[in-house]
Amino acid sequence: MRLGSGAIVLLDLKTATDTPLHRQIYDQLRRRILDGRLRRGARLPSTRALAIDLRVSRSTVVHAFDQLRAEGYIESIGRGATRVSGRLPDGLIRAETPARPHPPSLNGANGSSGSNGATTPHAAPAKRAAAVARAWPQFAVACDKSAKAFRTSVPALDVFPMDLWGRMMARRWRKSPAASLAYGDPRGLPALRGAIADYLTQARAVRCHPDQIIVTGGSQHALDLVGRTLLEAGDAVWMEDPGYFGAGGAFVAAGARLVPVPVDAEGLSVAQGVRRAPGAKLAFVTPARQLPLGVTMSLRRRLDLLAWASKRGAWILEDDYDSEFRYSTRPLAALQGLDTSGCVIFSGTFSKVMFPALRLGYLVVPDALLDAITIMRRYTDLCPPYLPQAVMADFMREGHFERHIRQMRAVYQSRQQLLVRLLTDQCAGLLDVDAPDAGMNLITWLPEGMSDRQVCDTLRRADVDTVPLSSCAVRQRLRPGLLLGFSGIREADLREGVARLRGALEPLARAAR
Repeated sequence: MRLGSGAIVLLDLKTATDTPLHRQIYDQLRRRILDGRLRRGARLPSTRALAIDLRVSRSTVVHAFDQLRAEGYIESIGRGATRVSGRLPDGLIRAETPARPHPPSLNGANGSSGSNGATTPHAAPAKRAAAVARAWPQFAVACDKSAKAFRTSVPALDVFPMDLWGRMMARRWRKSPAASLAYGDPRGLPALRGAIADYLTQARAVRCHPDQIIVTGGSQHALDLVGRTLLEAGDAVWMEDPGYFGAGGAFVAAGARLVPVPVDAEGLSVAQGVRRAPGAKLAFVTPARQLPLGVTMSLRRRLDLLAWASKRGAWILEDDYDSEFRYSTRPLAALQGLDTSGCVIFSGTFSKVMFPALRLGYLVVPDALLDAITIMRRYTDLCPPYLPQAVMADFMREGHFERHIRQMRAVYQSRQQLLVRLLTDQCAGLLDVDAPDAGMNLITWLPEGMSDRQVCDTLRRADVDTVPLSSCAVRQRLRPGLLLGFSGIREADLREGVARLRGALEPLARAAR
């Protein structure tokens, strides 16, 4: 490949491999940008010229360029020309042997408060429990069986392959030896950890091996494990503002002091985080698709965040809660794949991709933390259950998992498009719709001056389930808005939900004028 400057970079494409050609082009160009062989500002050939040089179709090259552009590695400069992003720092070179922070001491323990001499029949509950309840009283999991419009973050259970899953469970049970009924490895079943590592390496550009995987009881358990292992009472934690209150609750329960850091179009503002708490112990981020705003953390911000954590000896918890569901490009590469100092803990869940009752998630843990988190995992619930892990491993190894993701992606895109069309046609003037090309939820913005919490209460009485955007914010002042879920809602229920939404909003809008 000849660059505009005259330099030549060779791309070695292989046909005798399962990796698609567009993925090979993407991987090799990304690697050359990261290791400095392609400097910032370097001009790339046109997609047509590169396709001719590589003897592939132009659409193959366009696919690779679209992914690189979405992740901020390249940028368009007019008239079809493309160059390496000018925002990349000069010193973006990976270390061959990354330095690892020292694991936190396991000997320290928080002191308990002593008696003040007062006579009471029973000791009061820990103050942390009350703090969690005060901070996020609205965090409640709906336990009724059918999802109604517009419950958020619910997968399409109506199209889950129940018969297939049932047959696989029965087969696995018949083949399981009696020894499988004993206590297991606290890190999880080796077969599942291997399948997760293979999937994350290929699909999310995560750098890991099976020994780094710790299977958890869903993402909330993963957050709790990280909080218990890393945080002492009073430790500062950067939290996206607005952000995921489930994470905030887990860290408050661990005794942490939350530091809200504003989110803008590029994701969490690292500069604001440094200004507010430069010595924070942990930063919690959702870089692939920020919850709830849906923005993607820019490459510049990712690198700034990694540089801060490496310099300060801090940790980053990357929550990858629904990155599989992007509609115009493949899932974005993980922040963890850029980490050269072993400071990123990567968290994922099967609740959104499969079904919540499965209660399986995972952590990808840096080597320096493996022993500490494994010990904490053992003393919280000993080990994950055998049968769900074994069936999930079979489901992934036999190719059902990726086929299921592709089906869910198509279903969610169709339901999102229907919801956007219905809202645009029936709720014009009542709200504005923000429809991203990814995810399981979307944001609808209310007119200024309305209270999204009051609107949410009114809608709840009309049997419409929404989340007020302000409930996700701590200090950040946001335009009033509602978070609407569509992924797990049938089309007929979406239509009825929009009709109920309009009927409830119209009198509120008239009263606000």
